Amino acid sequence: MERTMLGRFGVCTLLALTLQVCLAAVTVNVIPKVEVIKGDEVKLPCTYTTSEPASSLAVQWFIENAGVRKQIAYWHSQGDTGIDASTSLADRLALGSDKSLTIAPVTVEDDRTFYCQVTGGAVGTSEAETVVKVFYPPEKPVISGNNQAITVSHDSVSSSEVGKCTSRNAHPKPRIIWFKDGTPLPEVKDQKEKTFMIPSVVKEASGLTSVTSTLFMRPEKADAKSVFHCTVEYSMPNNQIRENSSETFSLSLLYPSENVFFKLMNQGPIKEGDNVHMICETDGNPQPEFDIHRELPTTFKKMPATAGKLVLKNVTRNDAGTYKCEAHDFDAEDELVKSLSFSVHYLDLVEVDPKEPLFPSQGDAVELQCKTKSSDEYTLQWKKDSKVLSQNGVLSLQSVSLSDAGVYLCVGSVPSVPGLKKQANVTLTVQGKPEIDTPVDVFIGKEGGIITLNCSALGHPAPQFTWTPSGKVSVTVLGNRVISRVTLEATPAVLKDGVTCQALNTHGTDSKKFMVSIKSEPVTDADRNAANRADRQQAGSSAVVIAVVVCVLLLLLLVAGLFFLNKKGKLSCGKKNKKDVASGDMKGGIVVEMKSGEKGNEESGLLNKPNADQS
Repeated sequence: MERTMLGRFGVCTLLALTLQVCLAAVTVNVIPKVEVIKGDEVKLPCTYTTSEPASSLAVQWFIENAGVRKQIAYWHSQGDTGIDASTSLADRLALGSDKSLTIAPVTVEDDRTFYCQVTGGAVGTSEAETVVKVFYPPEKPVISGNNQAITVSHDSVSSSEVGKCTSRNAHPKPRIIWFKDGTPLPEVKDQKEKTFMIPSVVKEASGLTSVTSTLFMRPEKADAKSVFHCTVEYSMPNNQIRENSSETFSLSLLYPSENVFFKLMNQGPIKEGDNVHMICETDGNPQPEFDIHRELPTTFKKMPATAGKLVLKNVTRNDAGTYKCEAHDFDAEDELVKSLSFSVHYLDLVEVDPKEPLFPSQGDAVELQCKTKSSDEYTLQWKKDSKVLSQNGVLSLQSVSLSDAGVYLCVGSVPSVPGLKKQANVTLTVQGKPEIDTPVDVFIGKEGGIITLNCSALGHPAPQFTWTPSGKVSVTVLGNRVISRVTLEATPAVLKDGVTCQALNTHGTDSKKFMVSIKSEPVTDADRNAANRADRQQAGSSAVVIAVVVCVLLLLLLVAGLFFLNKKGKLSCGKKNKKDVASGDMKGGIVVEMKSGEKGNEESGLLNKPNADQS
């Protein structure tokens, strides 16, 4: 019985110990995937938990080469910590106190899996892995090998190399896409197709990747106008897909001509004196040789054209006609000939009648005419000083005046041909006595100043001028007008009588007077305010003087009245009163005393205060 119980107890103990060992575990936590740009720094955390305390712990970081794991960093709870120097990563690694692994700077070599393993003795061992993805953008793609001329042939069965697109130093490997006129070309590698690409990859010493794609085509004639380029497509962190494009280029294709084009480059109607430009070209490449001929009534005249371009300078109506261009492309299947025709508009010289200058007298009638010829409808206008006087080529002046003298211009133009104009003129000189313009009054600041007067007159023959009074005189001629200028002093006589200008010729005289005045200064608000202040001050002073005079007069009247009353005995001025005054009954009073026997004092009427000896 006891043996049985002991046996059972031992079995239970053994089972408990076994279960405890089986349930003991270590849990390791890492970031499954870390993305980083080449050259940056990356930190790989590693944390762990144990199901129960472990007597000792060890953390190890591993990489894998050719299926073999290699330790690169380690930590032990007993204090043994370090970086394995035997790996190429050693000088770029650091192990933190939190068991995280830092790599700086990151290289392409670090694009791999890193393993963090934690060993807890009896607790057990566990690990987790972190995948590091390294990215680096490629250089701008460059086009090469696209400067060769390619012959377009309908019989060709092989494709020609169009160009190479290369993009260097990327990670991971990028992708090259070709474009034609902005549309991507299908990625074809079958060399039996008309268009295909041959890719190549180069692993650089830095670990980065360079890619090249060579484009082959069987180009057609229409491809000469197409624009090509390539784009490199590459990956970046957070699932980003980016692109970078090359410069554009066009193909240099050689193909025979099928059509010829002969064009007149002038815009609008052609007129005599213009330069005419003609260009002959084909739809082939390169352009062939050209001959340009002018068609004459019985033959053709070869023109001095250069590379299919003909310029006729300063053309006349005789240059109008038909011109023919012939292209000499020996690969063309048909004859390449094209013709064009053009006309030259003209306007003959304008003739005026009469042609010679006219000298009518005032009041005479004058008629002017002009005529011309043109290739199209034309107009004739008579003008004077830019003012249109007639629209039909005839100008009639019924009674001319001095102001009608001048140059008359007849302008002929063709409205349908811009710039086609001709003109002629005739001079009209009207004879008559002078006519002086209305004078303008002159103002001067003060007497004795210097003034300048202008006297303007029409008349033919040109008038002579006389100034009264005289001064320094000068004369200016403006067309049919003569201006005399005098400079003189504004004397009292000038200010009184003015200055007279007289114009004289063989037909008579005319005179006008200029009045000269002294300019009065306008009264300003400031002047008015100052005058008002002066008036107020003067009024105040006058009031004070009047008040003083009135006071003096009143005082004199008072003295005279007292003197009169005293003389009549109406006032008591005896000794009794003097005593009363002396005794102080009238302290502060004023006493008027008249002393008898002193005639002089009576007449003078003096005012005296009581003295001490009068008491």
